[in-house]
Amino acid sequence: MTPPRKRSSRKFPAQVQRVIDAAHDRKAIDIVVLDLRPAEGFTDYFVIMTGQNTRQIQAISDAIQESLGAKGVKPAHIEGGGSGGWILLDYFDFIVHIFSPDTRAFYALERLWGSAERIDIPEPAPSHHKGLGAGD
Repeated sequence: MTPPRKRSSRKFPAQVQRVIDAAHDRKAIDIVVLDLRPAEGFTDYFVIMTGQNTRQIQAISDAIQESLGAKGVKPAHIEGGGSGGWILLDYFDFIVHIFSPDTRAFYALERLWGSAERIDIPEPAPSHHKGLGAGD
């Protein structure tokens, strides 16, 4: 099996970018997008990410649904509830997978879909606010 191709940045459809932004807002880590379009399968993208615990996994899911819902976009199907270490949000054109670290390692979707182009999403740069420190 060929290793996935990696890219550090890319322009995504607006809805996929909203998923990434909402996930970053809730501190999701190791966000990866798999471009499945060349496979002409059941979806265009997998957006895969990790939450550190059940509460964070649920918070990430809620933030994504809220962000897309504000634009009138609802998931066609939802699986899991975080307690199993995995929530899946199916939006037809893309599917969001929110994993616990152990569950992500077990299912290894990036390896399973190794022929797909892999786009690693960089962590956002920390924001620096001036005038908020004790010495300012």
